[in-house]
Amino acid sequence: MRRGQYDDIINLPHHESASRPRMPIQNRAAQFMPFAALTGYDDAIEETARLTDEKINLDEYMKAKLDKKLKILQKQIKNEPEITIIYFQHDKLKTGGAYVSVNGVVKKIDYYKRTIVMQDETEIAIDDIINITGDIVKFCE
Repeated sequence: MRRGQYDDIINLPHHESASRPRMPIQNRAAQFMPFAALTGYDDAIEETARLTDEKINLDEYMKAKLDKKLKILQKQIKNEPEITIIYFQHDKLKTGGAYVSVNGVVKKIDYYKRTIVMQDETEIAIDDIINITGDIVKFCE
């Protein structure tokens, strides 16, 4: 029978350290976990794949209708009418954004800053609003 290169050590007992305890199986398995050489690469791919909407440009008719609703809202603001505002929220990381719906009571309309401030302190740019709905403005629909 032919003698192999490692026949002299193949049947020796496994070495056990006298000074260090044996590593638990879970920790030994962690050595072989996948290594992410490009940290953040998966996040970058996910961000690139995330879809955003483009802002809709309102025509003159829709702008006039929205302006009428804002004037009614301004006159009735002390009565604290409940409304829903749909507006475009710009994305902080890429071009575009998403349309968001906010339901609540308007605290103030600031025509100088061109913003609406809700009672929960949410600020909405008037130029980003595409619709306002609620009982107070429903006859403008």
